[in-house]
Amino acid sequence: MVDTVEPIEFVVTSEFKGQRLDRFLVSVLADYSRSQIQKLIADGQVVVAAREARPNLTVRAGDRVTVNIRDAAPASVGAEAVPLEILHQDPDVVVINKPAGMVVHPGAGHASGTLVNALLHHITDLSGIGGELRPGIVHRLDRGTSGVMVVAKNDTAHQELSRQFHDREVEKEYIALVWGVVQAGRRIDAAIGRDRVHREKMSARSKHAREAVTRITRAFHLPGLTLCQVAIHTGRTHQIRVHLSAIGHPIVGDALYGGVHRRVPGDIRAVQRLQRPFLHAARLTFKHPRDGRRMEFIVDLPSDLQDVLDALPGWLDREEE
Repeated sequence: MVDTVEPIEFVVTSEFKGQRLDRFLVSVLADYSRSQIQKLIADGQVVVAAREARPNLTVRAGDRVTVNIRDAAPASVGAEAVPLEILHQDPDVVVINKPAGMVVHPGAGHASGTLVNALLHHITDLSGIGGELRPGIVHRLDRGTSGVMVVAKNDTAHQELSRQFHDREVEKEYIALVWGVVQAGRRIDAAIGRDRVHREKMSARSKHAREAVTRITRAFHLPGLTLCQVAIHTGRTHQIRVHLSAIGHPIVGDALYGGVHRRVPGDIRAVQRLQRPFLHAARLTFKHPRDGRRMEFIVDLPSDLQDVLDALPGWLDREEE
């Protein structure tokens, strides 16, 4: 017998007003596909204020949306002995340092070798609430992005962590190397949505864009480059990559958003070694889902990024000051 999961309740904020119910739920329940959301609605597991829940129902600011996620199925994706750096583990959460090149969950073209496959090998009690392809996954990093992630080990933890991400209580800080000169304190407030022409890309000019805010909290200037510490207040797909490209400072090595240059001055030619965007999730802070204590995890730059940084003029001198 599978236990019934407690209802999750969301309050629709102004940024989502006028959106279809199923699209709103895909946004706040990021680990569910649209088809899974629509099935929950069809099964009567979604309640919107006093109105009948239909996928095409338009939500209004202030609406209370309650979702009953019942009979969460255990993961059935195959476990694989993929190396995984576990930073912390307890009965509720596991925190890992995801390597660049690893896809978070199985999908088109990535049936194996994903973070989920690795988790199923290393962790025997993952939350099933994310569905069979995404057990325990409450947030994601792009394939080419390295760094710290938290994964839920039970459904209660999954719901609470999802709430914290939705309510923007989680602190996320990244390190990015970008082209040109960017000043600390720069705030980028530009909505992001799927690019209408290139569907693999996101865009700050999309018709169906959603609010996104990025801040440059620290900046160290190198010849023709800036090493940035970046904080995000929202968690849109490709957010940092899109925002930095939109202001004319794409991330070095990011081929999708204009960060790969063929002609590079000799003194910074080390950047041509990069096989992926110079983007690393360096710090993650959240409240423990069981007792609310503050949890903070910081991970250093991986060797592929650090080696490039060390080869740039002025960086090692700065470190010795």
